Amino acid sequence: MGKNGQSSSPVIRELVFRHTAGSPPGLELMDLAGLAGRALRHGNDPYAPLRPAFHQLVAVRSGRLTVSVDFTTYEPAAGDWLWIRPGQVQRWGPDLPEADGVVVAFPPGFPDAATTAATVADPPFARGPLGPAGPVAEGLRRALDHLRYEYDAASELPLEAHLRVLRHLLAVLVERLTAAYAAEPGRPVPSETFRRFHTAVERDFAVTRRVEDYAAALGYSRRTLTRATEAATGMSAKRYVDERVVLEAKRELAHGGLPVGAVAEQLGFAGAGDFTKFFRQRTGTTPTAFRRTARGG
Repeated sequence: MGKNGQSSSPVIRELVFRHTAGSPPGLELMDLAGLAGRALRHGNDPYAPLRPAFHQLVAVRSGRLTVSVDFTTYEPAAGDWLWIRPGQVQRWGPDLPEADGVVVAFPPGFPDAATTAATVADPPFARGPLGPAGPVAEGLRRALDHLRYEYDAASELPLEAHLRVLRHLLAVLVERLTAAYAAEPGRPVPSETFRRFHTAVERDFAVTRRVEDYAAALGYSRRTLTRATEAATGMSAKRYVDERVVLEAKRELAHGGLPVGAVAEQLGFAGAGDFTKFFRQRTGTTPTAFRRTARGG
């Protein structure tokens, strides 16, 4: 730990979507066992914290996989699915080369607009693995198999037609996976009001933490946003905004290289003192202490 809380650790490695030569732009299907080697060939350490700017649908066929997503370690087993969202900080476990499964990777703009609006605008907080059974599991398996077949059949159609087919089949897989998550016991279905609020928070959480500002921008009352957020997440609209700020702060403090004052500025605070007060009230610790603990100091 250096002066003013500065860490010598590198900043979080941001990953943009890169498709393999010969594969269709906008979509990548990879075997889990080959993921580590692919990352290393691109100059990325898969066992270090990485923040991809694309979705990853992870389907485990057999055995078990270890992956950390935003400070929670998951071990999806055979038949499980895990959806890692853009912007989440991930870290694969050492068992990655032995893992048996598939990763479907795609940037937010690849699915059609309707699918994107209906299914991928979810909260940024990590979800655990999904273990579907019966017809739900069979539907996901068939959707993935069909997507894989068309993905490998690039030469059978003109490129534009091939991409349209892949978009449609990815939409089927994403819709089925979204429905499977939504069917989990006790999981509410977000309303359109909440989806709009979520999108606004994702865009502006470093600009304003005032619910009144979001309500005015979206044309709702504060009470309407609070009701919609409580129904979707179990927390108030104000707490939802604050939790989003805390999550981003934790990501940077644990994995990034900015000093605390710079993190405060990046998140829209007037200074390190205001940020420290905010962070301590919501986490019970200071940014410096959290950074030290997260990095094993």
